[in-house]
Amino acid sequence: MSILVSKSSKILVCGITGRQGRFHTSGMLQYGTNIVAGVSPGREGTEVEGVPVFDSIAEAVFQTGADVSIIYVPAASAADVIYESVDAGIRLAVCITEGIPIADMLKIKKYLRDKRTILIGPNCPGIITPEECKVGIMPGNIHKKGNIGVVSRSGTLTYEAVHNLTSAGLGQSTVVGIGGDPIRGLGFIDVLEAFQSDPDTEGVVMIGEIGGNEEEKAAEWIAANLKKPVVGFIGGLTAPKGKRMGHAGAIVSSSTGSAADKVKAMESRNIPVAGSIDEISLLMTAELRK
Repeated sequence: MSILVSKSSKILVCGITGRQGRFHTSGMLQYGTNIVAGVSPGREGTEVEGVPVFDSIAEAVFQTGADVSIIYVPAASAADVIYESVDAGIRLAVCITEGIPIADMLKIKKYLRDKRTILIGPNCPGIITPEECKVGIMPGNIHKKGNIGVVSRSGTLTYEAVHNLTSAGLGQSTVVGIGGDPIRGLGFIDVLEAFQSDPDTEGVVMIGEIGGNEEEKAAEWIAANLKKPVVGFIGGLTAPKGKRMGHAGAIVSSSTGSAADKVKAMESRNIPVAGSIDEISLLMTAELRK
């Protein structure tokens, strides 16, 4: 069983005729993802890699039954595309775009409160259910079907962790990159709740980074609620205070957001934290054997 996407998901690509949209559509199709439609205003009636293109998300949903959208449009129009996905009744929207203004995301978060649409991102690598469905930009070949759930704020660290797990024979149930912006859709706890409910997820890897306090909140939730082993990894142990490291949300300010504080919050709740990527599979194997 997977969370959020599976081989039966019907994917719609927003911005499919753009350079990034075309490139990643090809990669997703090669992986076996069920892409049923693309959207690019003014290009209705054309095709990309055999995928029909529509002028609007609403028309694409009506014609194909698409239930998942992936967004590859520039930051200036990404917020409007998220709204359009919500209004069309899309079940899951995955926004790869980075650089969406925080003010726009605050409005989107409020708009999503009473809607059925779940948002992943923005500024994220997407989501993959190995050997079933890839909705994003991650390299599919490093993933292997299995029973370890992965949730991460960092795209690159996600790939490294997945490669480490796969090399050790630990396949993944679902891998979710929630993105590194300060205001976004799904957070750690949302994904952890889904993994808790998934009977085929036997262990969870949570990858955090500096900035904010979501990892600390997640550690508290795990201690109180999650009945499956969790292994953590926190990037940015050497990051200087006040300097943004990669993501817009990856910055240590005042006395919060440091990697050391996050590691302390997890270890104080008996969640083992890997000191390096290579230790993730070792710790998870040990936890599963307990």
